[in-house]
Amino acid sequence: MTHLPPPDLFPENLSELANRLGVSTKFWSWHGELKDVHPLSLVKVLQSLGENLPDMPSSQDIDALLTAHEQDEWRHTLPVCTVKRQGDWQELRVHVPDGSAVTVEVELEDGTVHPVPQIENWEPPREVDGVLTGRAGFALEQWLPLGYHTLRAHREDGQVINAHLIVVPPSLQTELFEDNARYWGLSSQLYSIRAKQSWGMGDTAVLTELSEHFAQKGADFHLINPLHAGAPVLPIEPSPYLPTSRRFNDPIYIHPQSIPEYDSLSPMEKLDVEQHHRASLVDDSDSVGLINRDQVWSTKDAALRVIHRHPLSSERQQQFDAFIAAGGTPLRNFALWCALVSEFGGIELPEKYHSANTAESKQYAREHEAQIRYFMWLQWVLNEQLTNAQTRMRRAGMRIGLMSDLAVGVHPLGADVWADPAVYASGMTVGAPPDMYSQQGQDWSQPPWNPRVLAERGYAPLRDMIRATLSHGGAVRIDHILGLFRLWWIPTGMDAHHGTYVQYDHEAMVGVLLLEAQRAGAVIIGEDLGTVEPWVRGYLNERGIFGTSILWFEKEDDDTPLHADHYRERALVAVNTHDLPPTAGYLRGVQTDLRHELGLLVEPLEQVRAHDDEERLAMVNRLVEYGLLSEEERGNETAVINALYAFITRTPAHLLAVSTVDIVADTQPQNLPGTHRQYPNWCVPLADAKGREVTLERLLAWPVDDLCSLMNRGVGR
Repeated sequence: MTHLPPPDLFPENLSELANRLGVSTKFWSWHGELKDVHPLSLVKVLQSLGENLPDMPSSQDIDALLTAHEQDEWRHTLPVCTVKRQGDWQELRVHVPDGSAVTVEVELEDGTVHPVPQIENWEPPREVDGVLTGRAGFALEQWLPLGYHTLRAHREDGQVINAHLIVVPPSLQTELFEDNARYWGLSSQLYSIRAKQSWGMGDTAVLTELSEHFAQKGADFHLINPLHAGAPVLPIEPSPYLPTSRRFNDPIYIHPQSIPEYDSLSPMEKLDVEQHHRASLVDDSDSVGLINRDQVWSTKDAALRVIHRHPLSSERQQQFDAFIAAGGTPLRNFALWCALVSEFGGIELPEKYHSANTAESKQYAREHEAQIRYFMWLQWVLNEQLTNAQTRMRRAGMRIGLMSDLAVGVHPLGADVWADPAVYASGMTVGAPPDMYSQQGQDWSQPPWNPRVLAERGYAPLRDMIRATLSHGGAVRIDHILGLFRLWWIPTGMDAHHGTYVQYDHEAMVGVLLLEAQRAGAVIIGEDLGTVEPWVRGYLNERGIFGTSILWFEKEDDDTPLHADHYRERALVAVNTHDLPPTAGYLRGVQTDLRHELGLLVEPLEQVRAHDDEERLAMVNRLVEYGLLSEEERGNETAVINALYAFITRTPAHLLAVSTVDIVADTQPQNLPGTHRQYPNWCVPLADAKGREVTLERLLAWPVDDLCSLMNRGVGR
């Protein structure tokens, strides 16, 4: 428990400063109580945003900052970043010394330059830092095309000021959902599904074969866990939601024998690869052993280095060189980071290598080109395999194909932070306030983006991340999409419940997301679970972004399960999620048993179990009401699971997900929120109701025709 100074030691005007800068001073608890954020948390967050405040500020300290921020907009000739919806008219406010002339032009993405017409602005001048400053108005007209453009102001004193202009779609348009078309697909944790010849966990070969199998049975997408890059050193971080980079992918998912050069290896080289392969195989596929990522990467890395040493054909070399050129500095920096952490055996690098920009890091890069090229080669190979998987999914009949999952953030010592530390808020991690399922709150150990720096960069970090994610898929699910609106920041050293919400420019963030999705022809799904203000869901729907509905979380006003026809149309509806146990486990109350065993409950066990019983009874009653379950089947677990999937087909939702864990009646959670070492999160292989591992081969032979027929009928096929 963190001990904090009494709140009354802090000046009252601290709340005014925080609110003005988008830092919340209060939040609603899951019990519906309005809670005050501790003043020290506010101070720490404001410091991280760049405010010059001591830990115990005076009223005068804060008054000075309030006065300064009143003039912020007037200090800039141009706004650092302007985001405009295509087809809208918008005024651009330009500030120069009063009476000075100024002209503005826009350079479009294609290099053409166009004048921006000036309009009347009668707002009186004001004194800013001792200079009488005037405001001029300019018209950003409806004709401006989609894209990332540059505004340029030419001042009378000879200064030329550049700023970002981003023109975004009003909403995301796709032909997929014309005539109210509906689709269903598969949802899985890819790493958990091992083939008999897998290298200890699921990979791109499993992804491709499993997706093709369900495509032939009517599935139109396959939602998988994030494939973001981890660190290529032991111990391997198991959580796909705590990556080192969200722009690059994890080579642990490569299937070595699918690399074209593998077929050209000499017999001795192939023998070397196969020896590593055999060392990675799981001995007994009927008994569930945890995913051992350390073993997977140790053996796979050794095999991949054998294949990498084999020369590329001239055509393949040209393709690799083109990939490197397209990846540019970000790809080289990521590969450099991988080479450094591999050499030093961990992600805590020596101080002289603390970022990509140190002289020592640059010197290391010059001296270790071969290692850097190896890690760039891994990214190229994985990109090829994922692109091939998407191509085969579409050929097999999937209308959407791969649905990638985008994590909330990255590891504080990871490649993204190392390559560009300035874009992250120092001394902060992201998490969630206490809720019913994680009653002590959650700290995800990830540094948040600094909203001010994002704007200064023209949202390039967001743009590049989304572009990379959509490069080999037809859709992206954005974990905790509320992070585009606000994030729960937790000062380092404080408990999760001592955090507060920090606002982001959601119009800009969502706009960039839509622009990239529109250009990629992709679908966007936002995970909008938890405490969400109604206007947020309405806003996302208006912008063409799908929401997420999990059956157990959807309630009527009287807290009974939501009626099927009350679900949203523009939503991905699923019976469960990776943060809940599989449905069979949920019906048995596994989530409560585990949290009790690990000491995570803050309410009496009997009270929580009684709530679980009430929730299950209410859901079963709803299924009986709809005629999807008979009275005699109330206690039949399999019948209840089937009825739950029949229920989601009765909703008007355009997207429906079927989870692999429910297909085989698995019971063990993949993740238990609020735990770290207490539970083997993200390491549990897919298993059946009896605890026997379900390999890819068993899953492909599983009797799923009735379920697939149910889903096909449900979406109107």
